[in-house]
Amino acid sequence: MKTIQISIASLLCAIVSTPIVVAQDSEPRLITPEDFFALKQVGSPVLSPDGNWVAYTVRETSLEENSSETRLFMASTSDEEILPMTGVGTSATNPAWSPDGKYLSFLASRNDGETQVWALDRRGGEAVQLTEIEQGVSDYVWSPDASKLALLITDAEEDSDEDEDEPEPWVIDRLQFKRDYAGYLDRLRTHLYVQDLATDEVTQLTSGDYDDSQPAWSPDGQLIAFTSNRTDEPDSNSNSDIWVVSVENPDAGATLLQVTTNPGSDSSPAWSPDGNYITYVTVTEPELIWYATGHLAVSPATGGQARVLTSRIDRNVSSPQFAENSDDILFILEDSGERHLASIDRSGENFERLIDGSISLRDYSINDEGDIATLIGTAEQPTEVYFGSGRNLRQLTFTNKPFLDKVKIAAVENVQFQSEDGTEIEGFIYKPPGFNENFQYPTLLRIHGGPVSQYDFNFNFDAQLFAANGYVVVMTNPRGSSGYGQDFSKQLWAAWGVKDFEDVMAGVDYAIAQGYADPQRLGVGGWSYGGILTNYVITKSDRFAAAITGASEVLYRSNYGHDHYQRQWEAELGLPWETPENWERISPFNDVANIVTPTLIMGGEHDWNVPILNSEQLYQALKRLGRETQLVVYPNEHHGIRRPSFVLDRYQRYLDWYNRFLK
Repeated sequence: MKTIQISIASLLCAIVSTPIVVAQDSEPRLITPEDFFALKQVGSPVLSPDGNWVAYTVRETSLEENSSETRLFMASTSDEEILPMTGVGTSATNPAWSPDGKYLSFLASRNDGETQVWALDRRGGEAVQLTEIEQGVSDYVWSPDASKLALLITDAEEDSDEDEDEPEPWVIDRLQFKRDYAGYLDRLRTHLYVQDLATDEVTQLTSGDYDDSQPAWSPDGQLIAFTSNRTDEPDSNSNSDIWVVSVENPDAGATLLQVTTNPGSDSSPAWSPDGNYITYVTVTEPELIWYATGHLAVSPATGGQARVLTSRIDRNVSSPQFAENSDDILFILEDSGERHLASIDRSGENFERLIDGSISLRDYSINDEGDIATLIGTAEQPTEVYFGSGRNLRQLTFTNKPFLDKVKIAAVENVQFQSEDGTEIEGFIYKPPGFNENFQYPTLLRIHGGPVSQYDFNFNFDAQLFAANGYVVVMTNPRGSSGYGQDFSKQLWAAWGVKDFEDVMAGVDYAIAQGYADPQRLGVGGWSYGGILTNYVITKSDRFAAAITGASEVLYRSNYGHDHYQRQWEAELGLPWETPENWERISPFNDVANIVTPTLIMGGEHDWNVPILNSEQLYQALKRLGRETQLVVYPNEHHGIRRPSFVLDRYQRYLDWYNRFLK
């Protein structure tokens, strides 16, 4: 494989070489809430085996139709040609090239049927349906010789004599019995199958009361590696392992080879081209639940002594893949508000960042020649497809350029500042278009979800919208965030709302010290953990004139058995009847009388991630205390708000609430 080394300078040159050009006949305007639906989401780049094309997806959302659609496109790597591969009216996802390069496949639900695998012949013609599975297919992978497909299929429901219009009761016997979006969980499991494309024969390879995922073919096409938690009680732990099954074995699940034995999560397997090794992502300290770092590891394909390669790097990794030499391993590295493509060799030496800079690299695809297609976003531009070979990196798609040409983009400053105890914290400050450093602006502290997540160099529509409406926006990565090492994340362990509170407040103080943030006109808000930390902020501080808390928690013991995090809660706080003091200590509800900030409370009706119960309790308490408050519940929505009309409604309410109290 060719060595890939792209410097910061060359990357920035590639990005700067395609500047936003404003049309001569119109002045750029400010961003509005409706502009969210003008943005298109580019994803899933896959490079053709010959390196001539990159297939990718574009997701568009229609406010008028109250729906979204994902289409498949193909970009030439040699010129500016872009071809639509699927038409309007049917979504297509999970693009993949057949290894011989003849077919471009995808998942789609057409003709009112279940999701199946379809393929387009590059020589021309309509898409052909490759699978006919009654209950549909959730994922697929081509075999190395393009003769077979590995399929992930969920067990079919048993036929019932009951009237389909009459609902039946849920009968539940699992420890993990519910999941947001999925609902109440049954015993239908997802297993691994193989379909012979010559005969259409489908063979089940795995079975049992376990879910299987992430299939990866061995180079010789005889074996498939996959991820599965096959412990006695999978719902009680996160101990997924890498397993290998023979494709030729007709007795499903009879002969499985367990490759990894780490008690934590092992996932994302990928084979070395010589078939001797499997690389994967491993969590070596599962007792730290979501605070633990995901490391890169490698194991002999037959099992045995595994090696963790990135312990000294202490950063989360994802999407590992071997280079053609079977020694170097590529992966995505999350680090300090950035996401890079990096590599390390099989011994754990020779670590280097292959694509670096102030970017957020979300996905990549490589071929045997070392060509690479990537998905990169910056603070000024949503993710687009780039293509590189050697030291060059060139932007292939400009999907959102027509929109960006028409609007004013806020300037984004990457900052570092000290928290109360001297810890350095990183953040991003968005400044309104036409920013004047001599003015003091109303300022919003916006807090990310997670808590183990991070703000990074990617286009943030929310912040751009607020900046367009005259706000300075402060976004920080407080303790608990990822991208800064495991110790930084786990400082929140059973102590939510302490160090992270100090960190976000330090970000506000930093902006005030610069002279452009008005200390009398401060707002705060966020969604998920962003809403949770907002609740801590307004119970600990009266400095904010307005708050918006979305999909947040407030009284933690009331969530036990109601949200879908029981295993994590028990690990961090103990059983609520044995250690109630732990649960009560971190519950903002117990300090609700301290809140004086006018607070807008929002959430989805069917959210089982952070149940609406929390929002209702907070609203009831504030209303009873006579505080300025309002509760907005979106019908039939879960943790994320998806219905376009509700998305617009939320943005409009954001601006109305902040404008009312800060302007």
